[in-house]
Amino acid sequence: MAGLSIRGRAIDFHNDDEYMTPKSAWEQIKQYIPKDKVIWECFYGDAQSGVFLQELGFNVIHEKIDFFTENRGDIIVSNPPFSCKVKVFERLKQLDKPFILILPVSTITKKFYMEYFADKCKIIIPPKRIQFIKNGEQTSRSWFDVIYICYNIDTLDKQITYLC
Repeated sequence: MAGLSIRGRAIDFHNDDEYMTPKSAWEQIKQYIPKDKVIWECFYGDAQSGVFLQELGFNVIHEKIDFFTENRGDIIVSNPPFSCKVKVFERLKQLDKPFILILPVSTITKKFYMEYFADKCKIIIPPKRIQFIKNGEQTSRSWFDVIYICYNIDTLDKQITYLC
């Protein structure tokens, strides 16, 4: 997906962005994903994340299109490239639609998050580190902690939800 642009600026994804979402990451939060909404899994990756969400019973749009120029579905559920989080959050602010994103826990300490989303989001904390898929293989050890950052998700009744 290298070479995308937003407002004339190139967005280059890095090799470190190539960590794909395992089905287990969506399974552990499926009860919080609204069932009556069309999901836009907006970052294509290896194409499996959208398949996993469909297998869990969700109506999913998952196509190789540009998140920074397109607008699909009712809710965004994705694992965006971590190297361009600022650009992703700029776009999310423009779209102003519900989302659930897997992101490093440090995201909630960043200015771009605190300025607009800090008081509007809820967080789901997984019970352990997610072991992402790299080069087609499940990693055995993740070196970073992630959380689910959720915006306008009515199925969450607490500011912070801990998964067991």
